[in-house]
Amino acid sequence: MRTDDFAFDLPLGQVAQQPAEPRDSARLMVLRFRSGVVELRTVRDLPALLTPGDLLVVNDTRVMAARLFGRRPDTGGEVEALLVRPFSDRLWEVLFKPTRQARPGRRFIFEASDGPLAATVQFRAEGPVVLEFERSFDPASAGTIPLPPYIKDYTGDPERYQTVYSREPASSAAPTAGLHFTQELFESLAERDIQRVEVTLHVGPGTFRPVVADDPRDHVLHAEHVTVPEGAAAAIARAKAQGRRVVAVGTTVVRTLEHVARERGGIVPYDGWTSLRILPGDDFRVVDALMTNFHLPKSTLLMLVCALAGQEFVLDAYRRAVAEGYRFYSFGDAMLLLPE
Repeated sequence: MRTDDFAFDLPLGQVAQQPAEPRDSARLMVLRFRSGVVELRTVRDLPALLTPGDLLVVNDTRVMAARLFGRRPDTGGEVEALLVRPFSDRLWEVLFKPTRQARPGRRFIFEASDGPLAATVQFRAEGPVVLEFERSFDPASAGTIPLPPYIKDYTGDPERYQTVYSREPASSAAPTAGLHFTQELFESLAERDIQRVEVTLHVGPGTFRPVVADDPRDHVLHAEHVTVPEGAAAAIARAKAQGRRVVAVGTTVVRTLEHVARERGGIVPYDGWTSLRILPGDDFRVVDALMTNFHLPKSTLLMLVCALAGQEFVLDAYRRAVAEGYRFYSFGDAMLLLPE
């Protein structure tokens, strides 16, 4: 297995810079991976595409307003910090630009929504920096929403980069498959006896980290915090016992459920961390079907999709999506993988 095996050509013009409006009007490519059938639909068709009794599992994390802009008070030099995770209400791991400025003991002043926010570099390792802020603050609203680096032209409502069911702000990026859902779509799904439960994976900045190893098995994923509540665990376990399908909304849900199943032998309530990487040849113990966006070439997310539906089938579908003008990545169109 080589990383280059997961390459495909994508024109830059097909990287979506604006979300579909309304959310559920995005295009949906349906891959029935046992029969090899491909259908071109829209997200709004989802209730008719799923089967009564299917259980949707979504990731309810929320993106932090994690990007802080600041300066060195002694020189006026501009800097930027992206909040990654807290060690306390004032001590945070961050990604810092420019990294050469992040020297232990150096002080910076950031512009926050509720006024100036001073911080001092406490520690710097390979990559992440630890800042100690001089006061506590609300990460849900302190700075600005960090859009992915390939979205360069969006100036609309930042809430459009949140799912309608997002809860705790602790992610550096959105679980983008969920961006297509509206309350009206959930109501239509419920009318078809298709319910949803919520789990949590707080997405870290490593989601944008490219695979540089020639062999993807040598690529290390950063650990991300996951939670499976008691009610969700019971509903998923019940669906599996009754032979009903578990439909993951997004690769973060797949990694959450498959991690818990591997570590605990089944779906049970869970609160911990995962760095699970899923590659072709790996077994799926919980997830039967998947709705996901179109991913970066050579990415671990694309490799996960290939693991579920077959590498050749998925890559052929990606090439067709390019030819059909589908929109890619976070604000782009979606794919539904069904075991039919």
